[in-house]
Amino acid sequence: MLKDKKNYKLIVVEDNIGDFILFEEYLNEKIENPTLFHFERFKDLNDFQDKITPDFDIIFLDLSLPDKNGLDLIIEVQKISKQIPIIVLTGYSDESFATTSLALGISDYLLKDDLNSTTLYKSIIYNIERNKNLVKIRESEQLYSDLFQLSPLPICVYDIETLLFIDVNEAAVNLYGHSHSEFLNLKVDDIFHDEEIDKTEEIASKIMTHKKKNGEIIFVDSRSNTITFNGKKAKIILSNDITKSLNHIREIELQNQKLKEIAWKQSHIVRVPLSQILGLTQLILDDKETTQETKELIIILNNSAKELDKIIQEIITKSKEISLNE
Repeated sequence: MLKDKKNYKLIVVEDNIGDFILFEEYLNEKIENPTLFHFERFKDLNDFQDKITPDFDIIFLDLSLPDKNGLDLIIEVQKISKQIPIIVLTGYSDESFATTSLALGISDYLLKDDLNSTTLYKSIIYNIERNKNLVKIRESEQLYSDLFQLSPLPICVYDIETLLFIDVNEAAVNLYGHSHSEFLNLKVDDIFHDEEIDKTEEIASKIMTHKKKNGEIIFVDSRSNTITFNGKKAKIILSNDITKSLNHIREIELQNQKLKEIAWKQSHIVRVPLSQILGLTQLILDDKETTQETKELIIILNNSAKELDKIIQEIITKSKEISLNE
């Protein structure tokens, strides 16, 4: 039968030499060249911890060592395992203890009396692959956590039933002024200023007013969606503070209004006396008794009035363009 030629790197913590020899025999039946690091006491493993690296595949752990045993041993080994899978080896068929061990993060639980080369090899392969998947999941969770925390836009998550905040990112803390711990004691009502808003309804995208810790009211472009967060039905809200943008737009609108008022005055007030000046200058020019010297002065006055009228017309045209673009 062909043996697995992969170079498995295993740590075995076992004080019973007979059990270790049997373990080694089972291992060699399935794996051609395993690398074993054997320790008989927890102290020996603890002294070796600086040399434990992620390239180790499995830690096999006997639960009855001379210097430590049981749950206390599991907890201490986990501290130095560097997320390497731990498979417990024991001679006791205590199912409740097995369940407790697994709950603590043990990868597998093997009874020495039921151990053989096949079950040992299957456990090694299964737990190595399982740990690879767990590493990918942890990396994925870390990535989403980083995206949440490092987002430049404020993000809040709250429980739909209680309306209490579950989590917020640093940007939300900076925007609203509440610390992270303070946020977890607040409800959405504490930052939502719009009284008519139903907090349990979907808000795809909506301009809302929110309230900071200092009482300042801000305008936000709020976008939200329903999610499951730590087993709870929750809502995630992304709030983009657009207060400055809205104020800037309002200032522009106010300036445009003033420009339109100026244009109206130009059209209805300034042009009236200007039209009268143009009419009078033309009458003087048409009068046969007007001297040549006077006509030359009136022509200059008439041309200046026409230029002024042209300028006023341009102002009126520009104001109309502003009105059409609003």
